[in-house]
Amino acid sequence: MNHPLVIFDGVCNLCNATVDFLIRHDRTGTLHFGAFQDAVPAAILQRHGVMGPPTTVYFVEGDRLYIESDAILRLLRYLGPGWQILRIGRVIPSPLRDRFYQWVSRNRYRWFGKKDTCRVPTQEERERFV
Repeated sequence: MNHPLVIFDGVCNLCNATVDFLIRHDRTGTLHFGAFQDAVPAAILQRHGVMGPPTTVYFVEGDRLYIESDAILRLLRYLGPGWQILRIGRVIPSPLRDRFYQWVSRNRYRWFGKKDTCRVPTQEERERFV
């Protein structure tokens, strides 16, 4: 895959809102997206050694797989300069960032809700989804 790929939980309302945010703020249209419930993203995760049920956002850039807070911080590179300042979060040790990320991840359905089916991209978004 030539484009950086965000693999997300397609039934999670927080995850879908994050995808909407990324689509709006990725001015170059570089990022692509796929729900981990779909075959192609699931196969990509398997190639990277992810075998169990996914519990985080995954970001594939080139041959590298980023997870949890590292994925979020890496994604900021593709947003406008105002958002890139948040990359300063890299100064916080990864275990501490990831602990916060995992806490939100564990509670995302309770706090933000869940859909019965995966997100269906709009006509304009289709070319950015795998």
